[in-house]
Amino acid sequence: MRNSLRNLILWGVAIVLVATPALIGQTTSPSHKEVDIALTYAAQRSNLTTGNVFWMQGGTFELSANVSHGFGLAMNIAGSEASNILGTGIDLNLLTTTFGPRYTWNKRSGKFAVFGQGLIGESHGWNSLFPATGGATSDYNSFALQVGGGVDVRLSRHFAIRAIQADWLRTQFPNATTNVQNNLRLGAGVVFRIPQ
Repeated sequence: MRNSLRNLILWGVAIVLVATPALIGQTTSPSHKEVDIALTYAAQRSNLTTGNVFWMQGGTFELSANVSHGFGLAMNIAGSEASNILGTGIDLNLLTTTFGPRYTWNKRSGKFAVFGQGLIGESHGWNSLFPATGGATSDYNSFALQVGGGVDVRLSRHFAIRAIQADWLRTQFPNATTNVQNNLRLGAGVVFRIPQ
């Protein structure tokens, strides 16, 4: 299961990276041909079990491309960490890789862009404690579902500020109860735009 999910993610990332330049070339409107690279700071509200909430700190790297009429592809890589969660002495590091479709609406003036996306992939947790039937383990791979969006404010042809990005991230790490985590990730940062 872990290897098949990892292979699916690797193939998805490869398809996004290889197909993006070809798909961009098919866009009918020259003003919307663009590849964006976003770097953001992210704070993530997470839970061990229902009601046990803590915050993680980290950042994201995101690559996206407009394919046609606002529709495009996005790949998001996010890293976050928390120390001494809820005073338990347990730490947690997460690396989440997701990809999927994105829709972007651009204001006519070109100053604002609002996007929404639905991404799937894998989250890898390590340097922690994950309970399992055969005993606890210090690392684990989980399915990840990320749904959300954000607002970019264009400063120039090649540069924008990501004013806000908010995503719901669902993971399925073992926690001896529901084995489900519903995370809220909030971020802001910079966007480098590469018009085609």
